[in-house]
Amino acid sequence: MTRNLNLKLLMVVAVLGGCGQEVQSGVAVPQVDPEKLAVFIENVIDRQVYVEGGKYLMGDFGADYGSEKIQYDANINSKPLHEVELTSFSMSKFKVTNEEYQFYLMANQLPLVHVGDEGVDYKYFMLMRSEKKLPAHVDWYEAEQYCSWLGAVSGLPFSLPTEAQWEYAARSRGQFLAVATDDGTYKITDELYNRDGSGGPQGINISTTRDRKEFVKAMGWKVDSLISLPVDQYPPNPLGMYAMSDNGFEWVSDWYDPDYYRTSPVMDPKGPLAPVYKGEETANKYAKVMRGVDVADARWGGGFNVRRRYNPPDAITKSIFRDKDIRIITDKTARCVVNSPIPVNRG
Repeated sequence: MTRNLNLKLLMVVAVLGGCGQEVQSGVAVPQVDPEKLAVFIENVIDRQVYVEGGKYLMGDFGADYGSEKIQYDANINSKPLHEVELTSFSMSKFKVTNEEYQFYLMANQLPLVHVGDEGVDYKYFMLMRSEKKLPAHVDWYEAEQYCSWLGAVSGLPFSLPTEAQWEYAARSRGQFLAVATDDGTYKITDELYNRDGSGGPQGINISTTRDRKEFVKAMGWKVDSLISLPVDQYPPNPLGMYAMSDNGFEWVSDWYDPDYYRTSPVMDPKGPLAPVYKGEETANKYAKVMRGVDVADARWGGGFNVRRRYNPPDAITKSIFRDKDIRIITDKTARCVVNSPIPVNRG
């Protein structure tokens, strides 16, 4: 990015400036060195991938267009297959990292640890926020506030992606790709065991249990293998997006409706206009859509691009192990989009 653009970003910060001034969605302009903020914004923009809009068939295409001609998802909420047309946008090639999210927290004088992060979740939470290149783990409110803040300090229309944008990007502009790897398949080494006892094959384009065990061992952490990996650990999909089929569920902007695909508009669908679904598993709270998966493995799958998950936006759900509901965010991540048909990264 050129010096002129860097100066332009500094001007944006200056125009937005003013201690505590409310500029967008109740987001306060941070008290942070303008040059550091400009560099931060520049780096975020450099990571945006331009996604040219177009038409695609959204939903479980496996039975009709998959190579095996079988459905990829047994859940009815990923059906029916339906046509969607999207306006062009830009999307971050990576999930929001700890480094980025902690800069945001520092700039806005926000605490690292949420009051509700305790018990089963706490140990993992603190470890996984300690490494810069791991994905930041957040609830929906935190993810939405972060993307809104990016919009406030950059002057660009940042937001969480819609569900339709997410799937379009994961499938490299709507191609019939089962998973968001470099070639739409899982690849692993052909070994069964290895000398250090961690066992099993290594991932070539997506993680395995062995990869996560070896990462934990290298970090010196005393936790199991259900851990995140660096956001750029494996190759991107053909569009240039990393880890959309693994390494954490990703929040999107849409409210969850199990039947939404039956009524979805064709042009730029944004999900239901109001909350629709809640149940015992969501602690009787309305749910937001999550896409992707927390942990995939080439030996048993799990990361199919068409699968839909859901969770209440505060990530507090019914616990089967404890008497009270619990906030679990160590499997939840996010990435932001820029809702502009003009590319923002011209590098």
